[in-house]
Amino acid sequence: MNEPPDPDAPRPRSTFSASDRIVPRFLVRPTQEFMRLEASGGMVLLAASIIALIWANVDSSGYMDFWSTEVSLTIGDWSISEKLLKVVNDGLMTIFFLVIGLEIKRELTVGELASRRAAALPAIAAVGGMVLPAAIYLIATSDGVGAEGWGIPIATDVAFALAALAALGRLVPPALVAFLLGVAVIDDILAIGVIAIFYTDTIALGWLAGAIALVALMLIANRLHIRSMTIYIALGLGAWFMTFESGVHATIAGVVIGLVTPSKPFQHPRTVSAEAIRIAHLAEDDPDDPDHDALHWRQLAWLSTEAVSPLARIEHALHRWSSFVILPIFALANAGIVLSSDSIEAATENGVALGIVLGLVIGKTVGITLGALIAVALGIGKLPQGVRLMHLVGAASLAGIGFTVSLFIAGLAFDDPVIENSARLGILAGSIIAAAIGLAVLWVTGRRSSQRTDAPTEAEAV
Repeated sequence: MNEPPDPDAPRPRSTFSASDRIVPRFLVRPTQEFMRLEASGGMVLLAASIIALIWANVDSSGYMDFWSTEVSLTIGDWSISEKLLKVVNDGLMTIFFLVIGLEIKRELTVGELASRRAAALPAIAAVGGMVLPAAIYLIATSDGVGAEGWGIPIATDVAFALAALAALGRLVPPALVAFLLGVAVIDDILAIGVIAIFYTDTIALGWLAGAIALVALMLIANRLHIRSMTIYIALGLGAWFMTFESGVHATIAGVVIGLVTPSKPFQHPRTVSAEAIRIAHLAEDDPDDPDHDALHWRQLAWLSTEAVSPLARIEHALHRWSSFVILPIFALANAGIVLSSDSIEAATENGVALGIVLGLVIGKTVGITLGALIAVALGIGKLPQGVRLMHLVGAASLAGIGFTVSLFIAGLAFDDPVIENSARLGILAGSIIAAAIGLAVLWVTGRRSSQRTDAPTEAEAV
């Protein structure tokens, strides 16, 4: 049994951010608190999207010229040059998809999707929420114009959807958040498959084989208990580059690396706890040489790090970068939709925008709701505790916010800038409508539920 802590022992010194200085009190800590909020990532993403819209409509040519800037990397005689927009979409977004891969791995191993029965409901609901939007889109584009964009309305923007749920607070049952997260994870898995299979033009098998070999080396290195992050980073960068050269969209490399990242710690927490007690007894409390026991403390620091799974460590390190840097930059680069009479008129001349709006608003809502109800009717799934039909409808509608991944697929699907802008208009309109409907349904449902809960019983009234 561990000994109780000494109440007279000195407490750890405060860091700069925890101090009472003016900058930490009024700038650092409020920023940290904001970043801890579940809705904060969605709020920053929304702000970046609004800035992109204003920028594109105030200075359209300047916006396009900026993101068309050539970026080059030269090493000796070798060089590569790409537009800034492609660097964002193929490079930075790989980190976003790496985080998605990590989240998928976590949910499949220890999260909501770890058991088959728990995964059945969101899995079938997610399939319904992808098949129906794609079918509606294909019907809307039956004349053939823009039909290749059928993958656009199948996506769910988990950041916006969960931020919307978080904004409702206690009006939604906690189990609904887990359900929507499960749907979003399955949605991500299927959407990634769609990108890899249907939005890849030509594949250079030699480069692809090289990427697969490097991923295999990562697995072997982990089996051999190689712990150097430098090796894994080098292998990961090599796999990304070879995937890029193979013709498969480079962001897929991020997802694969996330999926092969170990979800179990290398050191058992019990071992680390015992070692911490042993070192605490060995170490001197007030040594003349401050670094007298440095070797012991470095060993304990390493053990403590290894008591946390690589998946959790990498996700913790990258999640804020993904939410507060990479996704806002992506929104700045891709959400610059020109809202002019000409662009709106062009959008009405084909079924692309309409198909996306109907797919996101009707397809997602009906598809996810029907899929969940079918799973319940077949007895292979059950509604989470406290979740009723209207909760399900509201969450399904929020899943129609397809912003980030929908914009990403639109950029892959279309070469014609006019049709791509029509698609972006449809994504913007469909996501706003889906969010408004979902929030309204859940707010009304939550208010009614709270009123029934607060109402006095017959015995209390007497």
